[in-house]
Amino acid sequence: MSSFGDLDLFLFNEGTHSRLYEKLGAQLTVERGVAGTRFSVWAPNAEEVSLFGDWNGWQKRRLLLEPVASSGIWTIFVPGIGQGAHYKYHVRSRHLGYAVDKADPFAFYAEVPPETASVVWQLQHQFSDQTWMDTRAARQKLSAPISIYELHLGSFRRVPEEGNRSLNYRELAPLVADHVSRAGFTHVELMPITEHPFYASWGYQTTGYFAPTSRYGTPDDFAFFVDHLHQRGIGVILDWVPSHFPTDAHGLHYFDGTHLYEHADPRQGHHPDWKSAIFNYERNEVRAFLYSSACYWLERFHLDGIRVDAVASMLYLDYSRQEGEWIPNAYGGRENLGAIDFLRRLNKVIYERFPGVQTIAEESTAWPMVSRPIEVGGLGFGLKWDMGWMHDTLDYFHRDSVHRRYHHDRLTFRGLYANHENFVLPLSHDEVVHGKGPIFDKMSGDEWQRFANLRLLYAYMYGVAGKKLLFMGNELAQRREWHHDRSLDWHLLEQAPHRGVFDCVAALNHLYRDTPALHEKDCEPSGFQWIDCNDVEQSVVSFIRYGKSGRPVVVVCNFTPVVRRGYRVGVPHAGRYQERLNTDAGHFGGSGVGSEVGEAEAAPMHGQPFSLSITLPPLAAVYLSL
Repeated sequence: MSSFGDLDLFLFNEGTHSRLYEKLGAQLTVERGVAGTRFSVWAPNAEEVSLFGDWNGWQKRRLLLEPVASSGIWTIFVPGIGQGAHYKYHVRSRHLGYAVDKADPFAFYAEVPPETASVVWQLQHQFSDQTWMDTRAARQKLSAPISIYELHLGSFRRVPEEGNRSLNYRELAPLVADHVSRAGFTHVELMPITEHPFYASWGYQTTGYFAPTSRYGTPDDFAFFVDHLHQRGIGVILDWVPSHFPTDAHGLHYFDGTHLYEHADPRQGHHPDWKSAIFNYERNEVRAFLYSSACYWLERFHLDGIRVDAVASMLYLDYSRQEGEWIPNAYGGRENLGAIDFLRRLNKVIYERFPGVQTIAEESTAWPMVSRPIEVGGLGFGLKWDMGWMHDTLDYFHRDSVHRRYHHDRLTFRGLYANHENFVLPLSHDEVVHGKGPIFDKMSGDEWQRFANLRLLYAYMYGVAGKKLLFMGNELAQRREWHHDRSLDWHLLEQAPHRGVFDCVAALNHLYRDTPALHEKDCEPSGFQWIDCNDVEQSVVSFIRYGKSGRPVVVVCNFTPVVRRGYRVGVPHAGRYQERLNTDAGHFGGSGVGSEVGEAEAAPMHGQPFSLSITLPPLAAVYLSL
């Protein structure tokens, strides 16, 4: 008897099944009045599949699974096997006498690495986040403030008194919620917590596409983590990796003696950057596997969105390859037609089943319409990381202020494409690893100037249009490059300059959230207007943010350490403007130069009907509004 019906088999073979987690894997059940577990696995090229585990002394070839018609699925019901049992499959292929022990591709839980067995598990956590779920769609629409704290759970905090161990999901929940709430972020984005054998891959080498890593606890512990953050009003996004997977023997690679999940030809199936396997997106069952993985996290753990990693590597057949190392598509081009279709269908499935969530693409090229609807030729993502903004901006801030006039285009170039996509502005983990140093080290100048530049960077980021993302530690002005085996340097908050940066980030987050003009039109052309982007000689830019409601906000950024008194900027309305935020404020660690704003005069300037005379603090941004 199988839990797979004819319709399930049809949808699976058609590549449209998105609920395979209800059918495959280890399903606790009662059959003919007997409690036990039904195990089901897809291995179409196997001659024999047996189940073995801790209940039978790990003896192989004793419990043989039965094939389900000609579907390639093998299944067995084992009475008496319940929650917490450890198991593997022994797969004997019909090809070349190949035999291997495999973890369950649909395992919901796994042994703590380096052990590799799967664990029978049924989620029992009862969520108490209905208020969040009822309001989630409104909190995550494109006109809502979305400010994301990117988080690596294993290095957020450590316990040096206990061998420098990482905290578990339940320990982390209140600490993360407290910190994120104080800093004012709306969401956390978890670097992949899908199970992975190599900790130093940070989760980007996934083997368990349905299992939260056991390094930090059980699936129920992870559900508690999400539930707690939701109850605190914080969304949770998962970094999800459908672009490649590792070749570890117990994983998906060469699963049944054939290249089942990956392309067989290394020109299509081997990733040269990460030495990993690439999914065969043209195989229907592989698509269904990946659709089901994404939907599993959104349904069972109430996650609020997925950030899809390395989309560019999926879209281009020649990604990181030289001539002769890749196979053109049917039309002779470099576009991966299977991956394009997969991504479109993925977004369609997710938004149909979970209309309140967001999908976010990490896509680093000029591929058009990544975050545009499928119906008009887009890929269907809700948002896309603006990698170009990140690289240009950090390059600019690394320049000494006296030379910035020669690189002013790093600030203005984004205006040419800013409305092509729905963007997230990321200062992510990628910028603080592999010898790149912390964000603090990318700031130019002496000690004081580097702190001032960092506050200015964040204020500029929060001022321009787009959703926001900061990697953990950026808000502390970390002085060391991030490392996965080391806690954040929390002691820095006891030092005034670092505390000032944190307080500045918190103020920016709260201003962003509370001010409609700063978020309502993040993804609309009418939400941003340059006042003056051409003051190259003084390295100053000024712009206006408009919302659908409320008053506009004027932002002026001075990228030099020179105080500029009597600086005049055009403004859209008459009246007395107030300083909403000044990154040079003394309580942020600045020099305390005020912007000395007054009444707007009926003196047209910069294409605006009125103008203001203000003082520009050194290496600072000021936010002004009526």
